[in-house]
Amino acid sequence: MLVRGERIVAIGAHGTLPTSVIAGARHVDLEGRFIMPGLIDSHVHMATPPEPTKAKAVLRRSLFGGVTAVRDMADDLRSVAELARESRMAEITAPDIYYAAIMAGRPFFGDPRVGAASRGFTAGTAPWMQAIDEKTDLAEAVTLARGTSATALKIYADLSPSLVKAITREAHRQHMLVWAHSAVFPSRPAAVIAAGPDSVSHVCYLAYQVEPVMLASYEDRTPVHEQLLSAGDDDPVIARLYADMLRRGTILDATGSLFVKFEAKRRAAPKAKPLRCTGDAVTRLTRQAWKAGVPISTGTDYVGGVENLWPDVHDELFFLARDVGMPALEVIHSATLVGAQAAGQSKDMGSIEAGKLANFIILTADPTADIGNIQTMETVVKRGVSYARTDYRPVTSAEMGDRD
Repeated sequence: MLVRGERIVAIGAHGTLPTSVIAGARHVDLEGRFIMPGLIDSHVHMATPPEPTKAKAVLRRSLFGGVTAVRDMADDLRSVAELARESRMAEITAPDIYYAAIMAGRPFFGDPRVGAASRGFTAGTAPWMQAIDEKTDLAEAVTLARGTSATALKIYADLSPSLVKAITREAHRQHMLVWAHSAVFPSRPAAVIAAGPDSVSHVCYLAYQVEPVMLASYEDRTPVHEQLLSAGDDDPVIARLYADMLRRGTILDATGSLFVKFEAKRRAAPKAKPLRCTGDAVTRLTRQAWKAGVPISTGTDYVGGVENLWPDVHDELFFLARDVGMPALEVIHSATLVGAQAAGQSKDMGSIEAGKLANFIILTADPTADIGNIQTMETVVKRGVSYARTDYRPVTSAEMGDRD
């Protein structure tokens, strides 16, 4: 593999690249090693509220753990855009960052997270966090979102099916991707999928399709009545959703490990507020998606504690392999090429090909034999720059913003 600058320029069997092509290149012998594309975490939040020191620490941990790109799923984009610029210019040690501006119904903008991520603006008026209703000029609203340099619009909550469809149509007309919650209460999952977003987040929310009465708002946190789902992983209502996603090429950002992790914590504290879904239901829904052929990306939607030496996306890989039962090679596909597709970056990343960015991981053991071998990495290469795992300094409590 020949890398020049930040890109792979040629790949061939040993001895097949012309001498004229490789003349003067620095030779790195990787005999006995395994190379795979860089990982992509398709669901992170880095600035709600903005805490640049913490965000940079988490991003550094991610890059040294093999993550070469992330999707930020809506935050204070003033902060996120600066982090993205610093990463792109190699001023900080971080993955590349692609991010979304939010659109939601007016009830959502009472959420305290909105104030934290749009300080200085009246809630719902920041270009990256806009309140939408039937009177909104959607062409102008999408143009304002585009002005933040966002890759996509995230359709979040409290919108009717007609508005979900209209926002998606206008965003696509203006050449923006659309990343949506898989249920945009009161819009059911079927209506969200039918609107045509490029990806939907949270496999749990798909289960609201079986509810006889849909929740009227996102703010109603009533959990899914899981007894309405089939006992196995072949629920017919969910099967119809997956068939429609498959027809449309919709990517599922499952965020499964989030629910499994926090369900375990909830069981240890019975008085804790339940999540919308149990870990078991999320596992079964994800397994059904995989068996149906729905493309699944690897998003996390949480940040682990300071004691974690590896990025959170590793937990999502382990969830897909060990809980869902996906073969390791398919998990790698989800964490690389599907993630690149979800971020709209598959022309530049997600696989090791001539012409693409030199984003890859060097391992001492085969990750297709055991996904746990992802943690045998020696080196991460992002845009042609090498980061040795031995150079990683663990994140401190101060950097993570932890409080006693």
